[in-house]
Amino acid sequence: MKKELGFSLIELAIVLVIAGLLLAGVMRGQELIANAKVKSLASDFRNIPAYFYGYQDRFRALPGDDHAADTHVAGVVATTVGQQQNGLIEGTWNSNTNTDESFLIWQHLRLAGLATGAANVASAQYLPRNSEGGQLGLTSATALTAVTANTFNSAHAMCSDGILGRYALQLDTLLDDGAGNSGAMRILVNGTPGVGEAAPVAGTPYLVCMSF
Repeated sequence: MKKELGFSLIELAIVLVIAGLLLAGVMRGQELIANAKVKSLASDFRNIPAYFYGYQDRFRALPGDDHAADTHVAGVVATTVGQQQNGLIEGTWNSNTNTDESFLIWQHLRLAGLATGAANVASAQYLPRNSEGGQLGLTSATALTAVTANTFNSAHAMCSDGILGRYALQLDTLLDDGAGNSGAMRILVNGTPGVGEAAPVAGTPYLVCMSF
């Protein structure tokens, strides 16, 4: 009589249990990676306004807007061309014009020892990047054309680009009201002014801006 070969129910059950454990481990690993990414992005939104106000508290002027920055900070002489010292950061959030206040803010913060990074405006590493490779920036809320006028009530806002929708929504939930089209944080399609995306697409990169 020919013997039938195959797996017993117990063997199949063991295989299924192992497969389930492996799948759970992979999913848990992905969740941990996602949480780490969001925490890193969130630290930018927490730290940069703190640097900004730290400079204001120390020198009674805003970084980038400080026309006496060269006397306030040590090291390389700070660029002070074009500063109006009007209490607002002029220029686009992602400016690469070395006379714009929104560009010079990084030099002033770094020379003051409040932020890390290259202080030389000609350096390829001068403009700050988030952990996803997107650009970071800061400007006055009125100059932030990415967000529809009068959306933000505060004077200034910082932005972080290239953030996937799944992370952007987690960021908004962590730091604001969990809705990309309301509150202090907005999830935006870069290059298209608006109030924000209520339901960002998980795999699409967005511009995230927060007022402070």
